[in-house]
Amino acid sequence: MSQIDEFKGFLAQGNVVDLATGVIIGGAFGKIVNSLVNDILMPPIGLLIGGVDFKSLFVVLGPTQYATLEEATKVGAPVIRYGLFVNTVFEFLIIAACIFFVVKQMTKLVAPPKK
Repeated sequence: MSQIDEFKGFLAQGNVVDLATGVIIGGAFGKIVNSLVNDILMPPIGLLIGGVDFKSLFVVLGPTQYATLEEATKVGAPVIRYGLFVNTVFEFLIIAACIFFVVKQMTKLVAPPKK
């Protein structure tokens, strides 16, 4: 059997196709959650705590202070973008909750019936 035939056999296995499908769906799901956090959840939360835009929260690591993140980034100042980190934590929590509920339901579906 040639390496090309072995490679074709490998690609035809169900596990490879399942994995590829999962990666593609996972990427799309990540984009949906990212939009949910950035476009739906964080604006009202920011409004409730005083009109804060989390994406623009940062700390400059140096003596010079800048009014906006864009100004600091433009001149190459070292910054800690903690607002983006908060958004990412929210995204993670939503994805983790979704995965928890999906796995919980799948476990119920594939669990052997109780006797």
